[in-house]
Amino acid sequence: MFAAAWLIARKDLAIEFRTRSAFFSAIVLSLLAIVVFFFTWDPTAVTPIDIAPGVLWVTFSFSGLLGLHRSFGVEAQERAMDALLVAPVAREAIFLGKALANLVFVLGVQAVALPAVALFYNLPLGAGFVALAGVMLLAAIGLTCVGTLFAGITANTRMAELLLPVLALPFFVPIVLPAAQSTAKLLAGRPLAETLAWLRIVLAFDLVFLYACTLAFPFTLED
Repeated sequence: MFAAAWLIARKDLAIEFRTRSAFFSAIVLSLLAIVVFFFTWDPTAVTPIDIAPGVLWVTFSFSGLLGLHRSFGVEAQERAMDALLVAPVAREAIFLGKALANLVFVLGVQAVALPAVALFYNLPLGAGFVALAGVMLLAAIGLTCVGTLFAGITANTRMAELLLPVLALPFFVPIVLPAAQSTAKLLAGRPLAETLAWLRIVLAFDLVFLYACTLAFPFTLED
């Protein structure tokens, strides 16, 4: 199953690498959001350490949705999803492959957006960069699991671009909130031990969402 998931992920990543349309759109959206937040920010009222975590996670949440919608949008052409469903692979492998490709997509957006936020807000990443990268990875796993499931549900519906955020964003909250709290503490120079409670929450939701979404995904493909 994992070998089949890896093949599906490679296929999706190869398609995105050739077009790069969704990735560049997500990057432009991320940078635009960061710039808008920056020019509406009053540094005399709110410190950079206080506003930067919110900017980061709002940017990641909305820009990641572009890639999540694309993951099943590429199968709409010439009914490629039907060919994928009749392939001799478990349907759970389809979900894991899509989720893995979406995870790479979200991490790519984060790799561009985080330095941009650090540059605009003059953030002292320093020694906390590795811990912050770990927080972003854990949160990205949960976001992609939930987003991939709802992307599959909304793939064949009208106005899927609008329905996907409505369904997915409420489930993003229990992941984004502890991730933002961990980010705020790390950027403020607090020791890693103070973020462990929040990281346990993120990890718990990752495990729950990964297991539950993998089991639920095959039922979303039933006509």
